[in-house]
Amino acid sequence: MTTRLFILLTAVLAALLLIVSLVAMPKQIQAAVWQDKVDPWVLETIDTNADTEFLLYLTEQADLSGAALLPTKEEKGQYVVDQLTAVAQRTQPPLIQELSQAGIEYQPFWIANMIWVKGDKLVLAQLARRPDVAHVYANPHVLLPEMNDSLYPPKEVSAIEWGVEKIGAPTAWAAGFTGEGIVIGGQDTGYQWEHPAIKEQYRGWRGSVADHNYSWHDAIHDADNGRCDKDSPEPCDDNSHGTHTMGTMVGDDGGTNQIGVAPGAQWIGCRNMNAGDGTPATYAECYQWFIAPTDLNNENPDPSLAPHVINNSWSCPASEGCTDPNILLYVVDAVRAAGIVTVHSAGNTGSACESIRTPAAIYDASFTVGSTTSTDSISFFSSRGPVTVDDSGRLKPDVSAPGTSVRSSIPTFNETSPYGYSIKSGTSMAGPHVVGQVALLLSARPDLIGNVDEIERIIRETAVPLTSSQTCGNLPGTQVPNHTFGYGRIDAGAIFNWHDPSLQAEVQPVVNAGELLTYTFALTNENYTASLSQVVLTTVIPTDTQWVTATMPYTRDGGTIRWSWLALPPGQNQTVALTVQVDSDIDSSPLRNQYTLISQETEIITGSLQTAVIFQEDYFTYIPLVAREP
Repeated sequence: MTTRLFILLTAVLAALLLIVSLVAMPKQIQAAVWQDKVDPWVLETIDTNADTEFLLYLTEQADLSGAALLPTKEEKGQYVVDQLTAVAQRTQPPLIQELSQAGIEYQPFWIANMIWVKGDKLVLAQLARRPDVAHVYANPHVLLPEMNDSLYPPKEVSAIEWGVEKIGAPTAWAAGFTGEGIVIGGQDTGYQWEHPAIKEQYRGWRGSVADHNYSWHDAIHDADNGRCDKDSPEPCDDNSHGTHTMGTMVGDDGGTNQIGVAPGAQWIGCRNMNAGDGTPATYAECYQWFIAPTDLNNENPDPSLAPHVINNSWSCPASEGCTDPNILLYVVDAVRAAGIVTVHSAGNTGSACESIRTPAAIYDASFTVGSTTSTDSISFFSSRGPVTVDDSGRLKPDVSAPGTSVRSSIPTFNETSPYGYSIKSGTSMAGPHVVGQVALLLSARPDLIGNVDEIERIIRETAVPLTSSQTCGNLPGTQVPNHTFGYGRIDAGAIFNWHDPSLQAEVQPVVNAGELLTYTFALTNENYTASLSQVVLTTVIPTDTQWVTATMPYTRDGGTIRWSWLALPPGQNQTVALTVQVDSDIDSSPLRNQYTLISQETEIITGSLQTAVIFQEDYFTYIPLVAREP
C-alpha cells in the first residue's frame, strides 16, 4: 500500500467515523435534554407504574400584564380569560392531536398552558422530546392528614365564636356591613351545602330550590368514596374540613351559632380533594373554574360570575407533586391578575424559621396567613418565613388570624343527625377569617373590588402589630413586619373605626418682598370605609399680600378663599393651592396665613402658616463705582 493510498483511506475512515458520531450525538443529547425536563419523581415512578400522572407545561405562556391597566374586576377577568384561552387554543392542538391518535388519556388546561397526561415511560419520553414542551411536573395522590374533631351540639353554644369576636367582625356588623354583595370562593374537601349554618349563604340556593350551575364544581373525576361520587352534581364534603372552613367565612344558622365572619356574603365551592387526596391538577382545575365559573357540564364559562376572594386551606408539599416550587406559579398569578384575592394558609409545619415551603403559600401573588391563639400568641404549629425554597427570601406570612381551637360547622356523616359543629386547629382555620374580612371590607368599599393590591394594603395596615423573640432570616421578631406574624393579627373592626382626616399645609419659609408666595393644602380622608361629607377648607390670605390665583374650583370673598366638596370618599385625597404676591413695600414680618377644615359644619382642623420676609434693604448693598483708568 502506497503512502498516498494509506493517507487517503485514513482520511475516508476518519470522515466516516465523524459522520457516525454526528448522527449518534443528537440522540444522546436529546435523551439527556428530555430527561432534564422531567421532574425526578416522574422518572422514578414511571419505571414501575405504567399509569403515571404528570403535567406537561408548554413553552409559551400567556402575558397577563395588560390586566393591571384595566379599571374593573369584570374587565380584568375577561381579559385574563381571553389571553389564557387564546394561547392554549393556538399552541395545544398539535400536542392534543398526537395524544388523541395514540389513545393516551389527557386533560387540557388554559389557566396555565398545560396538559394533564397519564402514560408510561415511552409516552413520557416521546412527549418530553417535543420542543413545545418546557417541563414535565409530577401529579401524585397523597392524603390530607386526619384532623381531630370534638363535636358540640348547636344548643350548647350561645356566643359569637371567639375568633370572629377577636378580629372585630361585630364592629363591621354594627356599621351595617356583613359581606352583602360579595361572593366567596372555597376549594377544599367539598362542602355540605345544606348545613343550616351555610345553606342560606350558598349562591346556588334559590330559597326553595337549588341551582348548582355556576356555584359548584367537582374536580374529582376518577373515584367514588361512599360519601361523594366522582363528578358530583351538587356540593358534598367527604372529610368535614371544607365545611368547617366555610362556616368560619359565612356561617350563621340564624340562631345561636354565629360562627362566621361575613354572614351576609354568598359562597361558591369546588372540591379539589377526594377524601383528602389532592393533586396539582385538581388544585389548578378549581382555580380555572373560579376565574370563569361554568355550568354543571363544564361549559359556557362566565368570568362575570367569578368570586371576589378565594380561600385555600390546603398546601401542596413535595410528596403531593410540588417538588418544584413553581409548579402552580402561573396558575396563582392568573387568579390575581383577574382581580381576585387569593388567601392561602401558611401551613402547619412550624415552629422553625423557613418552614413556609409549599405552594401556593410561598407565592408573592398569595396573601398568606399564619395562626394565632386567643391570647394573640403565635400557634406552635404555624409555619414561619422567610420563603427560601425558591431563593426569594420573601416575607411570609403576610398577616395572622385566629387558628387555634376554632369551632365551626361540619357534616357528622350520621343520617339521623347530619349537621354538627367541631373544634379544629390549624392555619386552615386562620385563613377563612381573613377571607371573611375581605368580604366585610368590599361590602363597605365596592370601589375596591378587583384592586387586590389596595385590599391587601388595608388589611396589613389595620392589623394589630405583634412581635416575637424569634429572629428569622435576619429579620428580628421584635420589629413589624416579621416572619412569625407578618404584619400582625388582622383587625376587621379597625377598618370601620373613625379616623379624622389629615391636612398637610405647606408654604416656603422665606420670601422676598414683591415676590409670589404659594400655599399648598393636601387633604386626605384617613378612613378606610367612611366618607367625609360637606367638606369645606377655608384660608385667609395674609395682610400685605395680594391675591393672584387658586386651584379650581374655589370661591373667593375678599381675602377669604374656600374650597368645597360634597363628599370625600375613603382614602381619597385632594390637593389645592393658593398663590399671593407679597407687597413690595411691606414693612413687617412674618406673614401669617390662617386655615380651617370643616366637615358637616363641624370644625375638625385649624392652623396657621408663617413666612419670613426679606426686605429690600436686607438684600441691596451700596457698592461705590470705581473709576477705571483710560
